[in-house]
Amino acid sequence: MSGIGMGQQSEEERVLFEKEALRLVEQANARGLTLRLLGSLAFYLHCPRYGYLQRKMGRRYTDIDLAGYSREAGRIAPFFTELGYREEAEVNVLYAGQRMIFHHPERPLHVDVFFDRLEFCHTIPWQGRLEVDTPSIPLAEMLLEKLQIVQINEKDIVDTCMLLLEHPLAEHDNDAIHVGRVARLCAQDWGLWRTVTLNLEKICQIVPAYEQLSPEERARILEQVESLRKRLDQEPKDLRWRLRDRVGTRVKWYRDVDEL
Repeated sequence: MSGIGMGQQSEEERVLFEKEALRLVEQANARGLTLRLLGSLAFYLHCPRYGYLQRKMGRRYTDIDLAGYSREAGRIAPFFTELGYREEAEVNVLYAGQRMIFHHPERPLHVDVFFDRLEFCHTIPWQGRLEVDTPSIPLAEMLLEKLQIVQINEKDIVDTCMLLLEHPLAEHDNDAIHVGRVARLCAQDWGLWRTVTLNLEKICQIVPAYEQLSPEERARILEQVESLRKRLDQEPKDLRWRLRDRVGTRVKWYRDVDEL
């Protein structure tokens, strides 16, 4: 299992991405804009103890992903222009109010801004949630960002393992993965629940083979996965969810996603 986001990367380029990601969030804050990191850089910056695993396991940066609010969308293009970026105008018109893309003309920097929610295989909303954490989206949404991927890649599993090693599961957002938030979103969407639970199974199958991790680290990840599974099972499900559960995977439960 490998693909985009895996491979060697120079230390100079890694540092460029890391510094620029923080600069964008800080400059946005200074202008009253709400932008938070998601993707590989969010995982690295929010995992000070285990972020080194990205380098050790061949995880590379390919772009800077940011979460924002659509109510501020009109101010985003001028903000990036001021910082030296160029707008992908055709893409931004096509995805108006949902997504914007920018690139730097002189450096290998590509920026994706997603508004209000992440809409790929499943929908992960963050309305009213971006103020909870900085410089990234909350840890619960970071976890779901990866676990909602139907064709999960090695890069996504590496990021997920880092997060589960670094942070405890809890019923709050204070430097913890708000497992109640994860469970509630899965209880509202059977398809999301199905994909998340399938990916947790995949992690359990793959992690024992990761020689880059110590036996204690592998055991910790599996323990976290089991605790998360139990919490998802405990969350009450409504009649609509239970009826969809009866149908199961005979009906497609996710969206196909094209890379942009």
